[in-house]
Amino acid sequence: MYQICVSGAARGETVEEGRELAKQIGIALAKAGHSLLSGATIGLPNYAAEAYKNHGGKMSVGISPASSRVEHILKYCLPTENYDTIIYSGLHYVGRDSLLITSSDAVISIGGRIGTLHEFTISMESDTPIGFLHGAGGIGDEVTRLMELARPIRRNAFVTFSDSPEKLVKEIEKHLDQIHSKNLELYN
Repeated sequence: MYQICVSGAARGETVEEGRELAKQIGIALAKAGHSLLSGATIGLPNYAAEAYKNHGGKMSVGISPASSRVEHILKYCLPTENYDTIIYSGLHYVGRDSLLITSSDAVISIGGRIGTLHEFTISMESDTPIGFLHGAGGIGDEVTRLMELARPIRRNAFVTFSDSPEKLVKEIEKHLDQIHSKNLELYN
């Protein structure tokens, strides 16, 4: 079982276009037995968390930018119901994003705007594998162009793309299994 972050837009066009994709990712993660992490926010990550919990997902964790439950709800206006636990980081959005990505074994990104772009760059800098689910527009559909502009990409970077939630989860799973088997060989 891996800790998989679901990243994506909280607001904007990509939320409407990506709603069903986010739900499908939540279902695919639940069926595969992985934990779901998100920024405990509205929009696509919340749709994924809701579908995850509705389909038997075992552990849904939100990492909030707020320092308390009260601040999470009243200041940031963020949801609580689709999470087994929420970590109130007190790190605002920028720090929360770093904690979220580096606490994840991999990231699945859907659509998105500037926050999703931020999470992508953290993934690249921290060598956290990331998969983009196409079909929601936004940053997710532009990231290949951004990667070309940023060449060379980090040597250990793993970035993959798919328009199938199930295939994307399986591809990330396969990559993580390979990493973990190599690490076990090193320690044995």
